[in-house]
Amino acid sequence: MKVLFLYPNLRGMNMLPPAIAILSALLKRHGVESELFDTTYWRIPGEDNFDSDKAKEKNLNVRPFDFAEKVTLHETDVFEDFEKKVQSFSPDLIAVSATEDMFLLAIRLLERVRSRGIPTLLGGVFATFAPELALSYPHIDMVCVGEGEKCLVELCDRMGRGRSYDDVTNLWVKKPDGSIVKNLITDPVDLSETMIPDIGIFEESRLYRPMAGQVYRMLPVETHRGCPFTCAFCNSPSQERFYEQETGKKFLRVKPMPKVREELLYYRDVIKAEYFYFWADTFLAWSQKQFDEFCEMYADIRMPFWIQTRPETLTEYRVRRLKAVGLHRVACGIEHGNEKFRRERVDRRMKNDDLVKWLRILNDVGVPYSVNNIVGFPTETYELAWDTIRLNRQVNADNHNCYSFSPFHGTPLRTLAEQMGYITPEVITRSLTRDSILDMPQFPRTQVEGFRRCFVMYVKFPEERWPEIKQAEAFTPEGDAIWERLRDEFAATFFASKPEEESGANAIRA
Repeated sequence: MKVLFLYPNLRGMNMLPPAIAILSALLKRHGVESELFDTTYWRIPGEDNFDSDKAKEKNLNVRPFDFAEKVTLHETDVFEDFEKKVQSFSPDLIAVSATEDMFLLAIRLLERVRSRGIPTLLGGVFATFAPELALSYPHIDMVCVGEGEKCLVELCDRMGRGRSYDDVTNLWVKKPDGSIVKNLITDPVDLSETMIPDIGIFEESRLYRPMAGQVYRMLPVETHRGCPFTCAFCNSPSQERFYEQETGKKFLRVKPMPKVREELLYYRDVIKAEYFYFWADTFLAWSQKQFDEFCEMYADIRMPFWIQTRPETLTEYRVRRLKAVGLHRVACGIEHGNEKFRRERVDRRMKNDDLVKWLRILNDVGVPYSVNNIVGFPTETYELAWDTIRLNRQVNADNHNCYSFSPFHGTPLRTLAEQMGYITPEVITRSLTRDSILDMPQFPRTQVEGFRRCFVMYVKFPEERWPEIKQAEAFTPEGDAIWERLRDEFAATFFASKPEEESGANAIRA
């Protein structure tokens, strides 16, 4: 039995997908051959040579970086190369791991090999929350609803034995007459039984990732699955509700610390990682006992690491302890600057004064951090969006990110956008680093994108420069020229010197 994983992705969206590595390790333990076709370092025809990280760099959200000799970019045709991969490997199953914004790219790729009649399986959050929509495409034969470990192993065992797989749990199967078999959902995976991910399935270039202007050999590490918070733009809360309804079990789980340590040591000593990023939605979503256990364990690892967490989970004690064992950078979500809008629309219930106070802990302890913001929410106005700029000006972050709102299936704000007629249920959303797909009468798409490209300038430049920056919001030759000039000035002013924290990262590694 042979499985070809397909990971459709745009160039520059370079966070390595751990799920594929986890599933590949599991399949190989059960005697299944697996290989991967990952499009991250190809140029995608029809995408205007889009590069996600370079787009963030262009909008001044991140420091400039250069992959130099560490990353090999493919200049051949991605569709022809995928076809060659399928021909040479001859898989019995193509397992697609796709986020919603990459789903249509997956369809374009599968179209090239559809005549071969290879069964296809779609997994991921999009498959979980829009299974009927995914199966409406003739290129998709099955979807995995929920976690994929048990489903994929059982499916491959049945296929390898030539047995029916219509009743495999978590699997929805499209029959020849178009009807769909919908199976029950199994309990969440026991994280104490997980294997070390099969990082070797990725090409060497995928192990490198930019961080604060530097490029590191960086590996993802799992500590949690799920999130205790209920942000309306995120599908983690829906995943929690889904598993409680279907299985009566909690989706949020913490990985046992011995398992985390085993993975870290393997990455450090065998894969030769230089840096770790913990991909939990909220890294500090653990008890005090669990947190102290992590710090005691990580004191022996001595590698720089990045985390993302909610501002309200930050305390001086926790930040100081993490910094002492290797914390290099933190990402936190602000999302919106208007307290009422943030509470009622985004479901993030915190006061601005508290948010600023929590983030100031990072400044006081000396840990660089980035803050994430979203513009173009349903019902938002240009005037409301300005509250986000005003709040960001009170925060001394190293980077201020601003993304356009993406209406992902399985989120309350997706439902609201449909109810308000901004999109229809069958619309597939785009990457959050691309322009908005909502075109709202009170906040048109071009206005959202003009605001977004000037966001960091408004935050960092003095207020007397705002009228000049306002002109750069216009997508006209004059507006573009002003924006380019201001962008160059910003880069020279704020990104000219190497950030001081890099010496700290080098010291940790030493």
